[in-house]
Amino acid sequence: MRIRYLLPALVAVASLVAACGEVARLPVEAGMGPRPELPAPNTTLIPTVNTAKAVGWSETGLPTPASGLAVTAYARGLDHPRWLYVLPNGDVLVAETNAPPKPPEASGGIKDWAAGIVMKRAGARTPSANRITLLRGLTPDGAAQTRSVFLEGLNSPFGMALVGDQLYIANADAVLRFPYQTGQTRIDAPGVKVTDLPSGRNHHWTKNLIASADGAKLYATVGSNSNVAENGMAEEEGRAAIWEIDVASGAKRLYASGLRNPVGMAWGPDGKTLWTAVNERDELGSDLVPDYMTSVRDGGFYGWPYSYFGQHVDTRVKPPRPDLVAQAIVPDYALGPHTASLGLAWSGGARLPAPFIHGMFVGQHGSWNRDPRSGYKVIFVPFTGTRADGQAQDVLTGFLDDAGQARGRPVGVALDRQGALLVADDVGNAIWRVSAADAAR
Repeated sequence: MRIRYLLPALVAVASLVAACGEVARLPVEAGMGPRPELPAPNTTLIPTVNTAKAVGWSETGLPTPASGLAVTAYARGLDHPRWLYVLPNGDVLVAETNAPPKPPEASGGIKDWAAGIVMKRAGARTPSANRITLLRGLTPDGAAQTRSVFLEGLNSPFGMALVGDQLYIANADAVLRFPYQTGQTRIDAPGVKVTDLPSGRNHHWTKNLIASADGAKLYATVGSNSNVAENGMAEEEGRAAIWEIDVASGAKRLYASGLRNPVGMAWGPDGKTLWTAVNERDELGSDLVPDYMTSVRDGGFYGWPYSYFGQHVDTRVKPPRPDLVAQAIVPDYALGPHTASLGLAWSGGARLPAPFIHGMFVGQHGSWNRDPRSGYKVIFVPFTGTRADGQAQDVLTGFLDDAGQARGRPVGVALDRQGALLVADDVGNAIWRVSAADAAR
């Protein structure tokens, strides 16, 4: 059969798959907080596929801020902006990036084909721009005054961290170091490899970075190569983990493991405790498993793939490892099932009104494996002292239109030097700036 005749049939099959599955029995809020509800798994022959079609924003469209907040377009017309880093002089670095091409041995099969359709519909199959863009200044209407290409020719860059006069960039396969001088608008010097990071299939490709307060260590996130190790544990070597990297030597060690897809990282209110936002596993039903944020213990194991939220065993994983399940640490705070919680930023330095004073901002990229959809917004999780506690508050919504289509999908979050919240939107190709409604820009 010719491809042109086969395609309509394939599309019909894909539509049928998308219509199948199950429906959440609990509100998404039941899967949030320090003690989320964790019902029995609800597996189906065909998993729930409920992806929001990416349509983008109108030229003047804006997300909806919470009461007491205002939002402006800090930058539009970017190319899949995923992550943000604010330099000490106030310049904002934006990683315009997407997944690297998969190696031949990691492609093929009906599941990969179906996943490709889902990702394309969600706006996640665009080629990677492989660059870092610099945004500088602030106009009276809340936009960046200038934009320039800061670094290019990278390999799916994501995390960024400045230590002294060295800028570290996490590509999909390695951490690179570049010389940096305050105020420069472009780096042309070649990067120096600090250390390799697990790559290959790259089911989860994003590699984030954060530096210790003294600049002696970097911490790098590496997501899993699968949903629940269906490709074998050999492919998960060094993955589903956070690595600690010695800046001086490039030597690294596993800092924490069993974290399916850790992405966002932030130092907590004490300035000493590392926190991360983690995407949990799929295909256990619309109510499981909640994504979460947690403080990270040195040497800690967080369950993946053998269990979730402590000792809740995932029976799909063979052979089981009851010895590791017994060690699994319960995360601090659940962020809702399938919300794809990626961005994480501590509120220190924010100039926003109550209740957005003492807690973590979280960018929720949005679900594909839940009916109804979850995420597609930015939330704030309040802290009591050094503990995540209380009900999460919406900060920025409106990323889904009335038809359930995605105008945008929030990813990275960061606080600018004026204390406003910046939000990277990789489907809307924009950076949004959230400030107090009564504050000067």
